[in-house]
Amino acid sequence: MGRLIVDLIVSADGCAQDADGGMDHVPPTVDAGGCDVDTVTRWTDVDAIILGANTYRLFAGHWPKVTPEQDLLAGIINSRPKHVVSTRLEEAPWGSLAPARIESGDGVASVRRIKERSSGEVVVWGSLSLVSNLFEAGEVDGLRLRIVPTLAGGRRSFTPHGLGVRDLELVHSRSYSAGQQILEYRLSDPT
Repeated sequence: MGRLIVDLIVSADGCAQDADGGMDHVPPTVDAGGCDVDTVTRWTDVDAIILGANTYRLFAGHWPKVTPEQDLLAGIINSRPKHVVSTRLEEAPWGSLAPARIESGDGVASVRRIKERSSGEVVVWGSLSLVSNLFEAGEVDGLRLRIVPTLAGGRRSFTPHGLGVRDLELVHSRSYSAGQQILEYRLSDPT
């Protein structure tokens, strides 16, 4: 069975989304002093990428047009199977590349099925409503945060309000010259 990793870019005060659903808290940097190289290395074990419908729309308008020469992450994002959890979308094209697969119905159940079919990591990127539901259901095995050196001022976090205290075990950390950090945690079982 695969491991479900929530992978997010957050501000120093823990915000993962601006008021309009975008990411204006993320500074425009180029590779953040080696951060993208490390991200590509950490993503080598990724079997599948899971996106909510809103994140899919943002990504599908950007990543299929980007080459690995333009952004190191493009090669790995564009080459991995993608699943879009949505009850409204009927198709999920990915430019001229293979389309994403629509996972309709219950999002948590869909993610469980994907985990069961996988042997490596299954990454949920962005997709805060889905991430919140997965935390509530106890499905998240790991958390990978790319912390950017900004304060976003109380915008949307990535955990549900009623989650309670969950212990995290740090499994990887690294700081970069551009002021960014990667922190990777293993989640404890819910108590």
